[in-house]
Amino acid sequence: MAASTSRPPMSHLRGRTSSTFSPSDPKLITSIVHMESRSLRRLGVPVLASQNNDQNAVGGNNKKAIELQRLVEDFPFELNSKDSNSLPRPLSSTHFSNSVSDGSRLRVAYQGVHGAYSETAAEKAYPNCEAVPCEQFDTAFQAVERWLVERAVLPIENSLGGSIHRNYDLLLRHRLHIVGEVKLAIRHCLLANHGVKVEDLKRVLSHPQALAQCENTLTKLGMVREAVDDTAGAAKLVAFQKLKDAGAVASSAAGRIYGLNILAEDIQDDADNVTRFLMLAREPIIPGTDRPFKTSIVFSLEEGPGMLFKALAVFAMREINLTKIESRPLQKQALRALDDSNNGFPKYFPYLFYVDFEASMADQNAQNALGHLKEMATFLRVLGSYPADISMA
Repeated sequence: MAASTSRPPMSHLRGRTSSTFSPSDPKLITSIVHMESRSLRRLGVPVLASQNNDQNAVGGNNKKAIELQRLVEDFPFELNSKDSNSLPRPLSSTHFSNSVSDGSRLRVAYQGVHGAYSETAAEKAYPNCEAVPCEQFDTAFQAVERWLVERAVLPIENSLGGSIHRNYDLLLRHRLHIVGEVKLAIRHCLLANHGVKVEDLKRVLSHPQALAQCENTLTKLGMVREAVDDTAGAAKLVAFQKLKDAGAVASSAAGRIYGLNILAEDIQDDADNVTRFLMLAREPIIPGTDRPFKTSIVFSLEEGPGMLFKALAVFAMREINLTKIESRPLQKQALRALDDSNNGFPKYFPYLFYVDFEASMADQNAQNALGHLKEMATFLRVLGSYPADISMA
């Protein structure tokens, strides 16, 4: 089994600005207007991701549609949930008529400002899309749920920095589905205003993970690190404030956009710096078997010896390879009651386990594995079954 190890969570900084988003203008989404729900049928909008210009959706016929319906019945996306009213519904507002794509260009949300790596990932995932910047990860989730955009492309893990824990938590909090993945090679540059030399720089601005990925280079240069919301935002700040003593760690694209000079390229500590992004939609795609597929799930278990071993064994016994396993504390639950036999220490934390495995939900073997897992899990949700990105980024 190939599995990723967990790293400490990223630091997230609050945005300092707030503005109103106009769906007819792809500006920064920093606030979402309150909207009231309406029924999907009254709006008459498409519901399947594969029907809405999704290049990675697998086309389906009646047989596949019947198979998908059976999968949903056998493995509902939250198997212990009885509240269907909590599922995302079409939303409406005074801006709603302008917020839905006319089909010519897919609207795709990403976190950051113009020039961010996430924008590049969105354009790689959906060529010719209209990339819509969002101030925070949560705002991108909301933008899809409230029909302001059709998709979101958000980072989930980096080969150097590890998992993006915030987005794992948001996957559970929201009801979007993973419909694809895309890998992007991250190449950091040291940027500064024209006329500024490396020896003039006293500090450098960037996202905390970008700063950590360039630790060795920045230490040699003796620069003070200052964390900001994102890499492109750092470049924008340096350019707009015409800073002479500060540089930014960002992409070469951000340098071109904000008119900065590239003082050094490929300053990351490891050349193999790749970020994996998830493509999210309101509805799942129809899984197929005509190409390599990956399935992502989240589940919880009762406490006990060997419970996780038994849960993972349902995949091993069917020769299904796991590509990722991540544990996260179950939020909004207090620690279990103290046990006198444990000398006053909490008995254990309740955990959720996120797992990616190489199989399609259209595969009977994968269905059997989840059926087996369902017998011992206290909670199980399929986050998505989607085409795997087999490129080398």
